[in-house]
Amino acid sequence: MTKKTLKTALLAVLAVSLLLAAGCASKDNTAGTPDTDKTATIKIGYLPITHALPLYVDNELFADSLKSVKLELVKFGSWPELVDALNAGQIDGASMLIELAMKAKEQGIDLKAVALGHRDGNAVVVSNDISNVSDLKGKTFAIPSKLSSHNILLYLMLKNNGLEYTDVNIVELPPPEMPAALSEGRISGYLVAEPFGAIAVAGGNGKLLFESHELWTDSVCCGLVLRNDFIEKNRAASEEFIAAYLEAGQQAESKDQAIKDIALKYLKVEPQVLELSLQWILYENLELSEKDYNRLRDYLVEMGLSEAPPAYDAFVDSSFYDKET
Repeated sequence: MTKKTLKTALLAVLAVSLLLAAGCASKDNTAGTPDTDKTATIKIGYLPITHALPLYVDNELFADSLKSVKLELVKFGSWPELVDALNAGQIDGASMLIELAMKAKEQGIDLKAVALGHRDGNAVVVSNDISNVSDLKGKTFAIPSKLSSHNILLYLMLKNNGLEYTDVNIVELPPPEMPAALSEGRISGYLVAEPFGAIAVAGGNGKLLFESHELWTDSVCCGLVLRNDFIEKNRAASEEFIAAYLEAGQQAESKDQAIKDIALKYLKVEPQVLELSLQWILYENLELSEKDYNRLRDYLVEMGLSEAPPAYDAFVDSSFYDKET
């Protein structure tokens, strides 16, 4: 074979290879199947609380039908652990105390609140020897974090009943420890996410003094938060996930046996505790309005918990549901 003939043959082989490669690429690009690199995995952190029920319902009832996103729930044992993971980008989002997310945003972490976790559902639980708010003067009262709606609700309860915030010894405790601390007399009351309030009341070790809506109408507590870099890189996946989440909230509001079974799978509480917990909480309309958010901002400033909480437009991405109205 001459050099010229060999060169021609090699060029022909190269041309055929390029055509085959182009054909394969064209096939891959047009397939668009959910299990290709077009599918985004979204990792959402949570604590096992009733306030995150829409997330559990989303995972159990809707996750398999999502076409452009795979939902992966990541369980945490405390808010500091969850916040650290979110800030470091180890998870893409979280169902969390909205005030903690606002503080992270204030400190430069680019987060977006995209929905609420629930409405109402925070209960002031006190020991059986407490009859009214004035009985709490000089007593020890527990909250999960100073940066929480529970702390704001406590502030409002004391203010509305003629007490100063400093009239009560306020301590931070992990939520699972609160029912035992109350029954052992180490604290005289607490305000925390469910189902921990219902545990004491259902067990007869405490009683309900106020529900949150009696202290703060349309209070904002837990929210669904995403890292903005995930949203920007995965807009379609974010839209599909959030739409399913909002629908899961509507399903959760039915509180039928199927929903209770899902809740019990994640919460590991007695059925009577869950039953009481669900009586205090709502899941309908999980859109975060500017009016409700701004009231939260005002309370944070009034209490000295934040000097410059993020503005609504800077922190809340309402585009996922505003376009539907």
